[in-house]
Amino acid sequence: METTGLIESFQEFKEFKNIDRETMMRVLEDVFRSMILKKYGNDDNFDIIINIDKGDLEVWRNRMIVEDGEVEDENTDIAYRDAIKIEPDFEVGEEVSEEVKLLDFGRRAVLSVRQNLISRVLDLEKDELYKKYKDKVGDIITGEVYQIWKKEILILDDDDNELLLPKLEQIPSDYFKKGDQIRAVVLKVEMRNNNPQIILSRTSPVYLERLFEAEVPEVYDGLITIKKIVRVPGERAKVAVESYDERIDPVGACVGMKGSRIHGIVRELGNENIDVINFSENESLFISRALSPAKITSVTLNEEDGKAEVYLKPDQISLAIGKGGFNIKLAGKLTGYEIDVYRDTADEIDDVNLDEFSDEIDAWVIAALKSIGCDTAKSVLKLTPEELVKRTDLEVETIESVVGVLKLEFED
Repeated sequence: METTGLIESFQEFKEFKNIDRETMMRVLEDVFRSMILKKYGNDDNFDIIINIDKGDLEVWRNRMIVEDGEVEDENTDIAYRDAIKIEPDFEVGEEVSEEVKLLDFGRRAVLSVRQNLISRVLDLEKDELYKKYKDKVGDIITGEVYQIWKKEILILDDDDNELLLPKLEQIPSDYFKKGDQIRAVVLKVEMRNNNPQIILSRTSPVYLERLFEAEVPEVYDGLITIKKIVRVPGERAKVAVESYDERIDPVGACVGMKGSRIHGIVRELGNENIDVINFSENESLFISRALSPAKITSVTLNEEDGKAEVYLKPDQISLAIGKGGFNIKLAGKLTGYEIDVYRDTADEIDDVNLDEFSDEIDAWVIAALKSIGCDTAKSVLKLTPEELVKRTDLEVETIESVVGVLKLEFED
């Protein structure tokens, strides 16, 4: 059958990545049957033969041979005199199969069906792509960076499907160039203007969870359960884990021998610090663990307000708060409590390191005091203001201000 003007071959349809052969055959047949129905009003007596690989298309019309002059429907009946022109041996009552040429449908019909075919296949491909990735939400995929824009990166998967990694879903330290291989989790799949948009993420807690499943067999097998993950991407993450098997140390299993398991995850996340914590139903204990590496003296909970007062030795406060406040912020998200830290002043002999006052005393003043051997608050207060001025060359007003700040520390 001539295919000029429709599709010179079906090669162009082989380019569609997400449509299986059976579905493609069904779509092609449906489109051609619609063309037959429009011309003949009925397609029951037509056979359509399609060979996608060779680019062949044949349409055959089957009609019953009737006596001359007794044709009731030219679509289903053929007069004997016309039948013997096809094959001289035909007789009345037999069935004739005759190939219908594409040109018989007319040029306008051919162009229309071509447009219909392309439209149907494109819509089908979009639908299949949407379904494919809808089932992959939460899974890690690997792709190749194809194009980099200011607000997002275009990534191609193994089938050359286009995926998007928005800037907000990238770790701040991420740096990629065209051709790089990149791993991310499928965050969501949306339809925008009838086109599927596959959004990836490297900042989602789900991505970190999938990395643990890949690196820690006990997590993948369900022997260790990840209860919750909180992250400040690129800076710090806290992962609460639990095992129902007493023989398994969940933290040790996740970290691995000499950190062998956790190191691979840390590198993948741009050296993000990851704290693995034993989950506990005991909320006070869980809060204490969540503030690791700080050592907690005591915890007071106010469940109604969702607040926790945490008391620590003075030298542990900076550890509890962490660089940029990330440690206490993530501990609060992990436990669900708003955490306030307080110095534990129950023991009067406790001293406080001068560095703890860096928010109230200038660094150069602290350095001057340290240079004369005064590293703590009480070591400064043991000396008179006159001695401090003489030994540090600091102004009297500066010394008086420092002494005032340090005395306030011990008044409560």
